[in-house]
Amino acid sequence: MPEVKVYVTLKPTLLDAQGRVVQNALHGLGYDRVKQVRMGKYIVLDVDGDPERVGRDVKEMCDRLLANPVIEDYRFEVSE
Repeated sequence: MPEVKVYVTLKPTLLDAQGRVVQNALHGLGYDRVKQVRMGKYIVLDVDGDPERVGRDVKEMCDRLLANPVIEDYRFEVSE
């Protein structure tokens, strides 16, 4: 059964408020060398089917539910 790893991130042109909060917290803990934090989502799916079909289905899942294509980018990897 193929395993799919989906990575979703905000588009680079958008302000990442959550990332900024984490960055400030890291600075508060003394990690001043951290220059930027960008937050995202990591999703693992086990999907039945051949890898080509799984790839098409996962792209559709990302476009319809897992990512907001207006403000987020995504990529995914299908492995056996």
